[in-house]
Amino acid sequence: MAGSIVDLMFPQRCPVCGQIRPYGKDGMCEKCKMDVPWINEPVCLKCGKQIENEEDEYCEDCRRIPKNFERCFAAFAYENKVKASIYEFKYKNQRDYARVYADCIMKRYGRNFLILGIDGIVPVPVHPNKRRKRGYNQAELLANELSKRIGVPVYPDYLFRCNDTAPQKELDDAERIKNLKNAFKIGKNDVKLNTVLLVDDIYTSGATVVSCTEVLKTYGTGKVYCSVIAIGRGYS
Repeated sequence: MAGSIVDLMFPQRCPVCGQIRPYGKDGMCEKCKMDVPWINEPVCLKCGKQIENEEDEYCEDCRRIPKNFERCFAAFAYENKVKASIYEFKYKNQRDYARVYADCIMKRYGRNFLILGIDGIVPVPVHPNKRRKRGYNQAELLANELSKRIGVPVYPDYLFRCNDTAPQKELDDAERIKNLKNAFKIGKNDVKLNTVLLVDDIYTSGATVVSCTEVLKTYGTGKVYCSVIAIGRGYS
């Protein structure tokens, strides 16, 4: 009953077009489901980026710069309406979008997650300054929703961001790597996770995921898988 009242007072909106969803309907509207750029096979077996040639195992970027994580799973290509949607989620307090994104990721990769033997879900942390300003960590919201669906606990403090770095989107390849050098460290944890699902909102160059993976594996994690809402089609 309480949930019904909340839905009436604060109706759910499609995270892509922003239109109010009919009462009892949650998630992306049918038109947007057809319009958004879902990631489809063939994909890079490392970063999960959609590729053109099904005979290629890896995208050009992963061949050029080998990655240290096992595999990344992305629901969408990071372009157009998806970019705008994630911006709203990240900067405009649209926290409910996390539920829809998690459903989209699970639709694509739910079976994969269930057979990977994941011990814990770790969100990519934001620096405390950004968290205070924004009020939340969008990666943690997404991780919490994936946790409900996979049945694996979230460890929000497993990683800590110790440097308030510049936005990655403003930097080139070399600058991104330098920007994240020593940006993360292990938090105060009593548990060690052997197989981790690392969660973030977007994957562009992969520098953030690579930096987090390096810290996790140094601490003793054996395998790091990643999941994001969207990934760039090419290097960006």
